[in-house]
Amino acid sequence: MRNAESVTFGGSGLDRAAALRADSRQIARLAEAPGARAVAVWRGKLLVSGAGAVGLARLPMDHPLFSRATGASILLGLEGEDAVFARDISAWAPEDEPDTLGAFFDPSEQRHPELPADHRFCDLRAVMAALGTRDAELAATARAILGWHETHRFCANCGRPTEVAMGGWQRACPACGRRHFPRTDPVVIMLITHGNAVLMGRSHGWPEGMHSLLAGFVEPGETIEAAVRREVAEEAGVAVGTVSYLASQPWPWPSSLMIGCRGEAAGRDLVIDETEIEEALWLSREELLAVFAGENHRLQPAREGSIAHFLLKNWLADRLD
Repeated sequence: MRNAESVTFGGSGLDRAAALRADSRQIARLAEAPGARAVAVWRGKLLVSGAGAVGLARLPMDHPLFSRATGASILLGLEGEDAVFARDISAWAPEDEPDTLGAFFDPSEQRHPELPADHRFCDLRAVMAALGTRDAELAATARAILGWHETHRFCANCGRPTEVAMGGWQRACPACGRRHFPRTDPVVIMLITHGNAVLMGRSHGWPEGMHSLLAGFVEPGETIEAAVRREVAEEAGVAVGTVSYLASQPWPWPSSLMIGCRGEAAGRDLVIDETEIEEALWLSREELLAVFAGENHRLQPAREGSIAHFLLKNWLADRLD
């Protein structure tokens, strides 16, 4: 797929400075340089700025906001000669915490008193389609890597506390010497077609009316093609023949790699596993166009910025080559 890397979170060409991660002194010098900046994350939400066009906020490393930062600064990469870090300020407690925190989608915004009025913490799902290519990659990386640190503070080998190493891209256990690396879980997401129709599904707990492509985790010892066929058969009872790769997208909820594939269905009969999904249905191109145009009041398309939205839009435009 020629435009594969135009998917949200992909293709910015960020210099991740992997060669510098073992040099703690150089990382410290980069952090102290005048041009060094940090991306702030609060309970998984990203700090953005702008009243109209939204951008990922980058703050000086010595900004007062970071007096509440927990954990080490994570080196995300270099923009020119200047380093960009990620910092977690989840210890900050705003005066009013909404009930939507931690929900599938949190529409609330949090503003910190030490920041300009147009700066706020937002659910990345709310702004991902509006961010520029570089901002989107930095945002996804920051959210994913800080989320990994939050849930991997103890050694899986001996159970002792671990320490941040390699600029934030490893955790090391001082007790047993084991090193731990950030994980990325492979997930297949499938554009399954039969003639002029595409297979859509709905998971339990999704926003009302929202439908997307079927998806599922790749299991140990399984190829991508086998995972596509298994997941579609399990969830919708549809047999899939030829499978081909289209595009991929890092998906930081919490740390997945969405592997977009196309598959040809052998038929349209559906047998839904209601423990896996709530609904599955076939939509013609014309019906899907009506959904995207907002003319179908029962169905809502996959969220803009997701690879599902990207693949469906390209299928409608006949741009899957």
